[in-house]
Amino acid sequence: MEAKFALYERLKKGTTTVGVVCKDGIVLATDRRVTSGLYVAHKRGRKLFILDDNKAATIAGLVADAQMIMDYLRSHISMLKLANRGPVSTKSVATLASNILLSSRYFPYIVQFIVAGFDESGPKIYVLDWFGTLTEEKFVSTGSGSPYAVGVLEATLKRNPSVSEALPVIAKAVKSAIERDPGSGEGIDVMVLTKEGIRELTDEEISRLLQQ
Repeated sequence: MEAKFALYERLKKGTTTVGVVCKDGIVLATDRRVTSGLYVAHKRGRKLFILDDNKAATIAGLVADAQMIMDYLRSHISMLKLANRGPVSTKSVATLASNILLSSRYFPYIVQFIVAGFDESGPKIYVLDWFGTLTEEKFVSTGSGSPYAVGVLEATLKRNPSVSEALPVIAKAVKSAIERDPGSGEGIDVMVLTKEGIRELTDEEISRLLQQ
């Protein structure tokens, strides 16, 4: 058992993901480096996943585990929409992910998710660990770079910010983690969720945010 959890501790190193709830939406950001121990496996890893028109998620941990669960969530959301003849709440999607993780608690998926969405109840963020623990947060960071990112968020993020106010803060939070955490790097991806839909920022837009 000790050897198994030592392996989990070694495998979970790497990644910085951040999510912030705003009064008019949600901002998600991640780095792009994919690591395996001290080895850089990929420099353009995708850690932001669109789940439907107004829901998205970030991943940290083993990429294969995370990708499989993201595919399952997308498929299940589509089936729920057909069955309910309407949209699916963000809480329902997060609860589904929690149930998947809890059901595998004896042989856990080595993942951590931020599930975000804008529905009838407004913008919401839920964070899940690999045992399925589910909590709602106003801002959160996961991965090995999270202590550095959270420091920036706590020091500079306004209470109940707008999307425009949160964007430069969240970009700088990931940049701070990249500068200090060897498991994070290779650039930043940023996504905005509002009631109008989901938009991903270009590299040029992110560069301008970092200069503010």
